[in-house]
Amino acid sequence: MKKQISLLTLLVAAILPTMILSGCGVSSMTPQQKTDEEQRIEEGVYKALDSRRYRIGVDTMIPRRGGTQHLTTPYSVTVDGTHLVSYLPYFGVAYNVPYGGGKSLNFESEIDEYNRKTGRKGEEIITLTTDNGEDVLNYQITIFPNGKSSIEVWSRRRDSISFWGELNPDRQPDFDKK
Repeated sequence: MKKQISLLTLLVAAILPTMILSGCGVSSMTPQQKTDEEQRIEEGVYKALDSRRYRIGVDTMIPRRGGTQHLTTPYSVTVDGTHLVSYLPYFGVAYNVPYGGGKSLNFESEIDEYNRKTGRKGEEIITLTTDNGEDVLNYQITIFPNGKSSIEVWSRRRDSISFWGELNPDRQPDFDKK
């Protein structure tokens, strides 16, 4: 038994340094490169917001009732000038909707109201209102300089719901091609 323990200790002692050193082989950015990359992303985020042409990829859903759900399907919210494309899942209570659930949060419509202001921590807070033909929806989109975003959706006929995602300036659609 003592021989097995010492053999195991010897094996771990031989493998552990190799595992640690192999993790060090991963290339990492220098502090200057990291700062430059953060600056580039921040500029891309503000450029997209200033043009009112951006897409936020959503990866997490937080329903009013129930737990947080991580999404595997690529959902998104796209603002293209005065037009909103909402492709979001919905989980919650619907109070008065058409038979079969209606459009829910999957629709394209004109934006009725669009307001943008800067928050205390440098985040951009966008509030917009739209009518998808079945319901009037209010979106509050908070976008941080690094592109991380939260989306809150209020409806007259459904429970509110929140989402987390990211506005990635490198993955924006080509809005000029339609």
